[in-house]
This record gives sequence, C-alpha cells and structure tokens, in this order.
Amino acid sequence: MEGINGADTGWMMVSVALVMLMTPGLALFYGGMVRSKNVLSTCMHSFFAMGLMTLQWIFIGYSLAFGEDTGSGFIGGLDFAFLNGVGLEPNGSIPHLLFMAFQMMFAIITPALISGAFAERLKFSAYAVFILLWGTLVYDPICHWVWGPGGWLAARGALDFAGGTVVHLSSGVSALVFAIVIGKRKRPRPPHNLPLVLLGAALLWFGWFGFNAGSALASNANAALALVNTHIAAATAGFTWALAEWFTQKKPTALGVASGLVAGLVVITPAAGFVGPMASVALGAAAGLVCYGAVLLKDRAGYDDSLDAFGIHGVGGALGAILTGVFASKVWNGDPKDPSAGTDGLLAGNSSQFVEQLIGVGAAAVYAAVVTFVLLKIIDAVIGLRVEEEAERDGLDGRLHGEEAYHYE
Repeated sequence: MEGINGADTGWMMVSVALVMLMTPGLALFYGGMVRSKNVLSTCMHSFFAMGLMTLQWIFIGYSLAFGEDTGSGFIGGLDFAFLNGVGLEPNGSIPHLLFMAFQMMFAIITPALISGAFAERLKFSAYAVFILLWGTLVYDPICHWVWGPGGWLAARGALDFAGGTVVHLSSGVSALVFAIVIGKRKRPRPPHNLPLVLLGAALLWFGWFGFNAGSALASNANAALALVNTHIAAATAGFTWALAEWFTQKKPTALGVASGLVAGLVVITPAAGFVGPMASVALGAAAGLVCYGAVLLKDRAGYDDSLDAFGIHGVGGALGAILTGVFASKVWNGDPKDPSAGTDGLLAGNSSQFVEQLIGVGAAAVYAAVVTFVLLKIIDAVIGLRVEEEAERDGLDGRLHGEEAYHYE
C-alpha cells in the first residue's frame, strides 16, 4: 500500500509486542514485592488491565486521545470511536491500525503502574472501576495534550518522546494521591520473592526498548538513538542506586538495583530521542540518586506508597521531563540538512524549552492529582475502596480471588 514502509511496519509490530510484554513484567516486578498471600491479587492488577483497558481503548480511548481536537486542545472527538475510520491506511509510514495498537499498549500499562501505591489493601471492584474512569478522564486527555492533534501542550512545544509526562508522571502523581487517600497497610512485610522482582525488572528493561525506540514510529536513526539511550540510562541508574545504598546503608541490595534501573528507564523515557548518550549517563545518575531519595522520603512523610510507584514513576517522570528541557540537543534530534530542524535545551541556550517542560509537568501533575482525588472520593462513597481488616490480615489472594500462589503440604 502506497505510503507504508515495510521496514518501519516490521519494527513497529515488534515494538507492540515488546511493550505488551512490559505489563506482565510489571506484574512480576510488583508481585514479588508483596506478601506471599497477596502476589496473585497484585499480579491481577496488571493482567486485568490488559483486558479492560484494551476494550476501553478501542471503544473510546483512542478517539479521545488521538481524534481530531474538539477545539480547546484538551480532548479529541469521537471520530475514531469503536475504531471507526481506523484501518490499513497510512499513518506516517505504518498502517493506522498498527499505530493505534502501539499506543494501546501505553494505555494498558499506565493505570497498572498506579497499583504499586495501593497494593495489598484495595477492593478489586474498586480497582476495576477506578482504572476505567482514570484511563478515560486522566490518561486520555493528557495523552491528547501532548501527542494528539491540536493538543495544547504539543502546540506550545513541550517535549515527551515516549511518555515521561503522559505515562509516568500522570500515573505516579495519581499513585501518591491514592496512597494518601487509602491509608497505610495494616501488615506491611518485606518482599516475599526477590528473584521474581528481578525477573520482572528484566522483562521491563527488555520491553522498554520497544517502548522508547518504538516511539520513533519508524526503523530509523532516531529509533537507534532512543534504544542506546534507554540502555545507558537504565544501567547508569541501577549502578548509581546501588552505590547510594552502599554509601548510606553499607550494603547494596538486589531490590535497589532493580528499582534503580527502572527509575533510569522512567527518566530517559521523555528524553530518549532528543538527547545524546553522554546526556543519558547524566539522566541515569540523576534518576539513581533522586528517585532513591524520594523512596526514602515516604517514611518521613508518613504515606505508604507500597511499591514505590510515586518515588520511581512520579518523581522519575517529572525529573526526566524537566531534564529533557536541559539536555535536548539538535546535534542528536536535528537534521544536518536543515539547520532549523530539531530542538535544543537549556544547555544549548534555549531557556524557553526548559520553561515549556516545567509548564507541562506542572499542568499534568495538578490535573492528574485533582481528578484522581475526586474519583477516589466518589468510588469510596459508592462501593468503598479498602478491604476489611480481616481480609487484609488473611491476604487478598484467597479472599478476593479464591486462589493461592503457593501450596504448602
């Protein structure tokens, strides 16, 4: 079909599969960090989102995010509802349907990320209602602001290569609000299965190559840059987090390395196609130190972000978006044949880009926090958020799903 490039289409099909794998990877990453009696209920948050958010996306979410703007820059229309008009016609150099599928994988994992904040104490019915409403009222609008046609942040020039603001900041800030509203766990316990956490982290790292390099939407030099930057930032952040633990606690931990590399993946996400490899080292080091500090802060601040969704995704997403405005360089994102192409950041003398990044972070954070708070209050009033204390004590796997992850005879 004219306009469709075979190499680009092949790479994007691989990227869809890679990003899909991240949600089961998240299930293992989160599942290993909870009590043994809550591992299935925690994994269910991710796997159930794969079903529910797929349907939400093809019915209405894709249209709200990527449909023609309704005139305010806030939300798309209903022209693509139920995938009306979404077929094999070109969208850039790939089929429109494939572009929709790639974006669908982002819409699936984003609400699942929030589950790290309320693990081990939320009603499953409340979870189902929340992610459906949150995806529609928070994710879809912010996605349109940044990536949709006519989105107001896109019009201002805010940069977000693969979802630092759209995915990680929005979910991380919402996770903080959720953790505060639902309250602390009654029986917090150390991670029950660290090898499971490491396996989940490995799958996230692997899938993230599609997440970031796939966001070039083509098999090209920009995708190669994003892929290399992704690995460098993750490796640097995992190393830096381990050093920080070694210095402060005298022992580097496996959980710390896993958390650090995920923080590095989060921070490089908005910058992956805009900065060079040495800047990725700086972003990774910043992720390892800042996100480690944010995780330590939760005990002093008094909220129970069970699996560090805010400390890693909220703080990391904001940090990455802001640093994109610092390190962006036309040397890497420009076109040698067109001096006007590309975007520089603060270090290259473009202070206005840094300001736009701050505006984007602030707007997305405030909007996500306010809407999440309202949704939680409504859901709590109608069906309740938290399981009974007895169910929390006994574990949610048996109480909510009638299953056990481990049978001891």
